[in-house]
Amino acid sequence: MHDPLTGAPRTAGHDLPVSPEFEVFMAGGWAPTPLPADIRPAAADFTPARRARLSARFPGERLVIPAGELKVRSNDCDHRFRPYSAYAWLTGLTGEEQAGHVLVLEPDGPHRHEAVLYVRPRSPRTDGGFYRDRRYGEFWVGRRPDLDETARMTGIRCADIGDGAEPPPGRDATVDAELSAALSELRLIKDAWEVGQLQLAVDHTVAGFEDVVRALPRALAHPRGERWIEGVFGLRARAEGNGTGYETIVASGAHACVLHWIRNDGPLDARRLLLLDAGVETDSLYTADITRTLPLSGRYSPVQRQVYDLVLAAQDAGIAALRPGASFRDFHRAAMRVIAEGLTEWGVLKSPEGDFHRRYTLCSSGHMLGLDVHDCAQARAETYLDGVLAEGQVLTVEPGLYLQADDETLPDELRGIGVRIEDDLVITAEGARLMSGALPRTPDAIEAWMGELIESR
Repeated sequence: MHDPLTGAPRTAGHDLPVSPEFEVFMAGGWAPTPLPADIRPAAADFTPARRARLSARFPGERLVIPAGELKVRSNDCDHRFRPYSAYAWLTGLTGEEQAGHVLVLEPDGPHRHEAVLYVRPRSPRTDGGFYRDRRYGEFWVGRRPDLDETARMTGIRCADIGDGAEPPPGRDATVDAELSAALSELRLIKDAWEVGQLQLAVDHTVAGFEDVVRALPRALAHPRGERWIEGVFGLRARAEGNGTGYETIVASGAHACVLHWIRNDGPLDARRLLLLDAGVETDSLYTADITRTLPLSGRYSPVQRQVYDLVLAAQDAGIAALRPGASFRDFHRAAMRVIAEGLTEWGVLKSPEGDFHRRYTLCSSGHMLGLDVHDCAQARAETYLDGVLAEGQVLTVEPGLYLQADDETLPDELRGIGVRIEDDLVITAEGARLMSGALPRTPDAIEAWMGELIESR
């Protein structure tokens, strides 16, 4: 028995050979198990227009968009699979069974394409793969749609990627730079359905933050409290959606000065702050991206509040700069101006001019958000980083101050404090709407919110 795509022997599900009699026995006696008639994903109503927009960008060219391949985690165990975001955007298909599938847009005249979806259909019960193939067999990883069912789900003509009846698109196909840029640029502006999915992701994330606050007493008592918090949020993400949209950052104390702290193996100290950067990814694969920096004691100390207030003022300035037609970089510039002036008032900087504040801020103050947490990243600079904002774009505003524990340019009381405040916003005709406004942002509101949640648990 061989994998039809690689030619390699499939891993048998039994250590001993299977007898011919057993193969015959397993091939019969199975009742039909059709999928429900209405199995179209909600996004399928929007995908034809998306494919048409892509088609118009590349007249007469064959376009290949793979879902991606399974990646080995250890030995014969794979990482959980998530399709390539552009593939999901163009097909509406988001499940783990999409591994190895490929969407091809075949030229059909000078100004249009025909979409063909090359898939691995459900294995027939006359083929022992359904119970012996550990990687793709139905009894090992679950039911896949057959060709007709996939066509009904997507409205796209389907072909078996492994039967040789059609020219295969290539198992290891990759998206070239020009096509990748176009796919990112087409996704910069979200339609109303996408904004709704992002709002759903935000709402679930808010619930996850509430779960975390309720769990703080137990997390504080655990020697790896950061892991406890990661697990609490992860439970909400898996229960309500596909999981987390990225690796959750649970950074207590000086760990908050590490921008992408995902080890999450430290204890929690009630005297310190906790920086939680987390987002739930919906089943449709849209993710939220929210950060709050919380006092583990329930109350900010004077110096913690001092740092928090400066970051909050910077975020307020950044949010105020969001409007259609504004430069994408304007909100970052506005936020950094506030940070530089604040650091100067503290005596950390001699002047707000120049880029010396970057020692304490390190990175940009936001990014596009959507199917990817750092969405549309392959877009050309002139359409994204050096472009202008437009109604329907969704982005984060997330200034931060990262005051390293070993930074001798800082007074002792500031060292080891990291604060980031991150919210998700959609650009509207009038400016921007705060999608994550259900989570408090001001110190007083956060303290009151934490107190209510811990008391009510």
